[in-house]
Amino acid sequence: MSISVEEIPLGDRRLRQFVVLPWRLHYGDPNWTPPLRAELLGSKLFRITGLLTPVHPYHRDAEVTHFIARDGDRLVGRISAAINHRFNQRYNDQIGFFGFFDVVNDYGVAAALLDRARDWLAARGMRVMRGPGGYSAATHEPYQGVLIDGFDYPPTVELTHNPPYYDALLTRYGLAKVKDYHAYRIEFDGWANERLDNLAAQVRERRDITTRPVDLKNVRAEVDLIVTIYNEAWADNWGFLPLTDAEAEAMAESLALIADPGLIRFAYVNGELAAVLGALPDPNVPLRPRWNRLLDNDLARITRLLLTRRRIKRTRLMFFGIRPGFRKLGVDAVLFRDVLSYGLAHGYRSCEPSLLLEDNDLILRASEFMGGRRYKTWRIYEMPLA
Repeated sequence: MSISVEEIPLGDRRLRQFVVLPWRLHYGDPNWTPPLRAELLGSKLFRITGLLTPVHPYHRDAEVTHFIARDGDRLVGRISAAINHRFNQRYNDQIGFFGFFDVVNDYGVAAALLDRARDWLAARGMRVMRGPGGYSAATHEPYQGVLIDGFDYPPTVELTHNPPYYDALLTRYGLAKVKDYHAYRIEFDGWANERLDNLAAQVRERRDITTRPVDLKNVRAEVDLIVTIYNEAWADNWGFLPLTDAEAEAMAESLALIADPGLIRFAYVNGELAAVLGALPDPNVPLRPRWNRLLDNDLARITRLLLTRRRIKRTRLMFFGIRPGFRKLGVDAVLFRDVLSYGLAHGYRSCEPSLLLEDNDLILRASEFMGGRRYKTWRIYEMPLA
């Protein structure tokens, strides 16, 4: 190959090529499911502020750039480089991120892209390069990691799917594992768990624990409660970064579109807010490409989502957190039982708890206790920039 790599700054029209490149690279893959183009480029029609647009809130605290690789006229790879200043301020560090990593199975192309991202980060004083993510790899950000196990299954919402060769390209370059995330799959067909039923009943008898579904008529206020729990419950997790008001607003908009209130529940102990568990019907089911230009544009994909969103039977457990003062009281058992009861009664067939940190033993054991089996793993990599 005769490879050329060009830089595409934020706001450049060529970002459209950056966004459509994976559609060509992964053409025909039955499991690959990308975000809507509007999620990245924005859309006035759908009132979406794209992540790759200068007005997106992410860029208030970050510097970013993008690179695209060509072999003549053929697009063969892409990568982004980002410095998330809010992340580095929290950890008093100089971590640079690479993301949006997609490439043909050619080490020369991968190395050329990684070189450009590494040099850009090093020139700005970063100590290490970590990724991939979207732009960066904070815990709540979507599209994190490289899939290294579970290639036979499509991803649920906001998770990545890639060919198996990505891991080999990155490790050959010198990037090493820094953290793995796991996904579990819980099948509801014939599901029964007497241990969970008994435990939830015992906990209710001993303590004043109540739960309630989210109120989508007051979705913004409800999201504020979710953010409160998240920012307390996840504070010690690897890669944690507090959610901002702008991110909370985006969460409220997405929940209003797809959420089933019965799958998102708050728990209270003696009337005090203690925990939240939230699962969503998986929009990736109708958003999966049909590999036809008439069916794969944003309008067609969103129309499929709107027409079928109440018939989606696959769910993803997006968030679960218990505030520090309410742990080891059995709140988790009560929440799991109530959400599962609702899911079974309303015809849901499966649930995927993910992205679960490999060293978060409590949530991993809970997923197994619920009858889940581990079926996917994503990896975050890192290398020094000295």
